[in-house]
Formats: sequence, C-alpha cells, structure tokens
Amino acid sequence: MALESFSSASSASIAAAASQRPVRRGQPLFEVLQKEIVLGSLRPMQALTEMDLAQRFGCSQGTVREALMRLSEEGLVKRLPNRGTHVAPCSVDDARALLKIRHEVECRHVDRVVTRSDARLRDDLHDLLNAMRNAARDGDEYLLSVRDREFHARLFEAADLPLVAPILTRCLIHNHRFKILSSAPSRTLEANAERHVPILDALAAGNAARLRDLLSHHIATIVDFGPDLSDGEALP
Repeated sequence: MALESFSSASSASIAAAASQRPVRRGQPLFEVLQKEIVLGSLRPMQALTEMDLAQRFGCSQGTVREALMRLSEEGLVKRLPNRGTHVAPCSVDDARALLKIRHEVECRHVDRVVTRSDARLRDDLHDLLNAMRNAARDGDEYLLSVRDREFHARLFEAADLPLVAPILTRCLIHNHRFKILSSAPSRTLEANAERHVPILDALAAGNAARLRDLLSHHIATIVDFGPDLSDGEALP
C-alpha cells in the first residue's frame, strides 16, 4: 500500500479528531501509523520525522509526537536520542521469542479463563468472530488481524491478570506483523477467521484441557509456511 493512497480526507479527519479530543489527539494518527507499520507500508528501519508526518497529515508536531510515543510503547518504532525515530525491525528471533511468551501467557492460565467465563464473555467473543468473518469477506487482512487480536485479548481478560495483559497485547501485534510481512499466505482470510470456532466451542463446554490444546495448536500454527518459529523445539 503506497503512502500516497491515504486521501486528504483521512488527513482532515485526523486533524479534526485531534482538535476535538485534545487528551487523545494522537489516537487517529496512531491508528493509521500502526496499520502502515503492520502492513509494511512503513518499512522496518525506515526513518520517521515529526515534521514530515505533521505535514503529511495536516496536524501538529505535538500530535505526531504523542502518536510516536504510543507506537514506541508497543515496540513498533524505536526513538533514540540524537538518532531520531525509526520503524522497529521485524526479525525472526524477536518473533520466535514473542511467540513462546504468548504461548506461555495464553495457555498456562486457561483454567482461570474457564472458571471466570460467563455469557457476556462468550457473547463478546462471538461478536468478534463475526467481525473477523466480515473483514475476511471484505478482503481486509488488517481489520481481520485487529479483530483477531481483540478476540484473544478479550479471552485472556477473563483470567483477571491485568498486569500480564499488556504483555499479551504486545505479543499479539508483533505476531501478526511478522505473519503479514514474512510468511506466504497458507490459508484464506475466511479460514483464518474460522480457526477460532473450536476455541469458542471448548470455552462454551467448560473444557479447560481441550481449550488449552486448541490454543496451543492455534498459536503454534499462526505461521504455517514461514520461518521456523519453534526453533526446532516443541512449544511448552
């Protein structure tokens, strides 16, 4: 996706939203830049300057600075003193490490999720599954990845481990970024969405062992034909 493909209307909406919500004025820009980084429109190690981004989107450098700070917190950009800001690299080693951390976080606490599961959680997950299906039908890989990440974050929310949840959030976005940038598609977008159905079924049945096995396989096969993320070892 070329950077020039974003219309002037998008720039105007970013500037308008920034003026209406001063506390979160960088949110619309943050979302656009996050999307470009995950999809590779902004390439790993590409330099980003506040002035250039402010001119491109018609907003203040303060708005840009806020968005870049949030992207830095997610590990999507690197901000170094006297060296500027660059898009973060997307390496196999990082992807492998984050995949193992994600596996540990999601699978180890399945019992807590099942114990605390309720109708509201299941309804939320069904809504997110349908949102994934809609994105898949529209051919929107990025929106599918957003809803996919929200699905797993919402599922883990039931474990009631708020200090751990941000770790999972970072793992999820970098897992998806690596998948999009580095692996050949091995499934249709529709198949990616439907992979979540057995997870919902196991949760509804209250079967923690089955849910753990499904999540383990789901995570281990996020990249079917890409680099070997398991490092030749079975995930724990």
